[in-house]
Amino acid sequence: MLQSRWGCAVVPLAGFATGVLGSVLLASAWRACDVGVNGAANSFALVLYGSLLTLTAVVWWGVVVRYVGRRSPTVALLGGSAGAAVMVWVFVALLQVPHGYTC
Repeated sequence: MLQSRWGCAVVPLAGFATGVLGSVLLASAWRACDVGVNGAANSFALVLYGSLLTLTAVVWWGVVVRYVGRRSPTVALLGGSAGAAVMVWVFVALLQVPHGYTC
């Protein structure tokens, strides 16, 4: 019974951690390149983009844990981590330099 419910704890936490990691990496990239008008504008954009990344990551983790986690929790965690890493990489790569501004 306990093994079937581990996903209820892992999925939201892992999705939230993915969103926070992506937002922190994007904020540091923007800070290094002086992107944006001011801190308040950047903060709002980061909250918006971070929440979209978090929702996408929660769905990804939910699908992986639901379908793969039944057979092998270790493979589900590895697959979820790999997918989250790819999501964060694409997230930062697409939003790092808006409007083609080179740093």
